[in-house]
Amino acid sequence: MSAIDWLSDSVAGPRVLPGQGGRSDVSTNALPEKISVEPLGGSVPDAVGLLSPTVSGLPADLWRSSTSGDIARRFRADRIDILPAVQDLLYLLLLAELDPPSDSGPKPNLLLARIDTLLALGALEQADSLLSQVAHTDPQVFRRAFDISLLLHTENKTCTLLRATPGLTPTFPARIFCLARGGDWDAAALTLETARALGFISEAQDALLARFLEPDVAQGSKPLAIPTHPSPLEFRIHEAIGESMPTTKLPRAFAHADLHTNTGWKAQIQAAERLVKTGAVDPNKLLGLYTERRPAASGGVWDRVAAIQAFEKALQSGDGSAVSATLRAAWRAMESVEIEVAFAQLFAEQIGNIELPASQRGLAFRIGLLSRDYVDVATQTDIGPTEKLLADVALGRPGQTISGNQLEAAIQEGFRTIGIPVRLQSLTSEGRMGEAILRAMELFENGARGDLDELSDALIFLRSVGLEDIARRAALQLLILERRG
Repeated sequence: MSAIDWLSDSVAGPRVLPGQGGRSDVSTNALPEKISVEPLGGSVPDAVGLLSPTVSGLPADLWRSSTSGDIARRFRADRIDILPAVQDLLYLLLLAELDPPSDSGPKPNLLLARIDTLLALGALEQADSLLSQVAHTDPQVFRRAFDISLLLHTENKTCTLLRATPGLTPTFPARIFCLARGGDWDAAALTLETARALGFISEAQDALLARFLEPDVAQGSKPLAIPTHPSPLEFRIHEAIGESMPTTKLPRAFAHADLHTNTGWKAQIQAAERLVKTGAVDPNKLLGLYTERRPAASGGVWDRVAAIQAFEKALQSGDGSAVSATLRAAWRAMESVEIEVAFAQLFAEQIGNIELPASQRGLAFRIGLLSRDYVDVATQTDIGPTEKLLADVALGRPGQTISGNQLEAAIQEGFRTIGIPVRLQSLTSEGRMGEAILRAMELFENGARGDLDELSDALIFLRSVGLEDIARRAALQLLILERRG
């Protein structure tokens, strides 16, 4: 079962006409029933990826001793509000090209779990690239490809594929939509009449599709009721008839629909902020939106726009006083939407090249530690005693003195010990290393919420299996961003 409950019902199974009933128990001939045949060999969908082992740094046999079902269940755990470093590791596992589990076959069970996880994160372009490597003849693969194309406004390609693939049986709403998108409005109208006569669409679908095909139907009528849980197909048709839905309360993947230039500037910014938070969109996209024009008002998103514009202007001037005067407001703006790490990726290097007053150096140091150059930042000599532990963590050292703060002490323990923690030994001894990494990510999340023993074990394990960079960055982010509870 998919963890994504908002997918469009775009591909249908065998239809039973009203009054026909189900399958009969009476045999019509003496021949054996049709046997499904799967080809031996060939590509296995679960093996596809965007990052080769030489790029990802992961061993190709990471899933060697696991079952596709076990891995899929761990992928489908709720991991939306996690620290960016742990999120990076999740993306690495989702996009890596790895040998499939031994039980994988022609059915893309693990691939679908990876796609569903990407959809939950809002990473549509990454999911689309992954799906482009497999045939879309499997209905569940096509279903996801179809919805991704709807939200990215590239539905023409999947509508063309739907018409060209006899094995895919579209539902009536999908068929009507694709016929209309292809310009065959008469066929679309006839198909709607047929679906209506046979009872294959609901009253709500009938009303929506009728307005889509015949705009005059809506003249003088009230707007249609907004579905509580719209599918991407319903969302796009509502958009086409001029009754667009706000995406702020819809699943994150729908935010992509607001990134198009025909959407209001405020909606584009809010959508980009949601997607940057989960790593689905490059922070430069958001920066471009922040600096596109002058704020239209004040409060909320407009305060963030004003703060970033003032800070970037000060940064470009090279004036340390101007940067100092705008840095904290820009940082607080990013804190309000929890995209501080994206801010650090964009500006840390430039901030490091500016001579700031002493009052701002501590904040600048922390911003630098949230960037990819955290090791270089940690080696600077003019840090105060309050930054000493952060520098030690950035350099992979536990520090000479155990902190009196429980969180800091748990992180120090994670950098003091090497080996496989007891709670992860069974997975690693069975060769289920990929599952062990996913389990360590869960331990880290539990640790961030207060289970400090699990936090220490997660860091110990990540460092012991060669994921030192992830361990250091995750620990720094937990200390600096204080994402707890």
